[in-house]
Amino acid sequence: MDFKKAQNYWKEKEATSVKMDISVLQEKITEYINANNTCALATGADGFIRNTPIEYSYHDGCFWMFSEGGEKFVGLEKNPNVCIAIFDKYTGSGSLKGLQVMGTATIVEPFSEDYNTHAAVKKIPLAALQKLNPPMNLIKIHPVSADFLNSGFKKDGFASRQHYVF
Repeated sequence: MDFKKAQNYWKEKEATSVKMDISVLQEKITEYINANNTCALATGADGFIRNTPIEYSYHDGCFWMFSEGGEKFVGLEKNPNVCIAIFDKYTGSGSLKGLQVMGTATIVEPFSEDYNTHAAVKKIPLAALQKLNPPMNLIKIHPVSADFLNSGFKKDGFASRQHYVF
């Protein structure tokens, strides 16, 4: 197996691909993120990997996820680098659509300004969150880069895979 060749497949293909205008791509990415609310969040450290389906919100340029807890925090404790995957069900050739976002995660202090703002965005009363023991955890993910695979881009003359840096 030539792992280097496989690893570089998209980099080599992207070198000659037709790229979308960055502002148009940014708009399409934001539109796709906002059209969905569930992702797979990949975390890991020291040989441990976890991929968790989780609901998200997207505002203020970040992904926000309330979580009771779970093994995703094994990776988050030691490694802030995460990957989010949002995707549509594959229904056949020409129907691929998915977004992979690489970013860095932080845990938001319960009842801080960011925490309270996100609760308001989610329309969760602070009184309800304050009754929980322990409090709900809030993961904030700052996106760094994204790869958007969308077969529909081809009909507009662009490569089906577009790379974006936030």
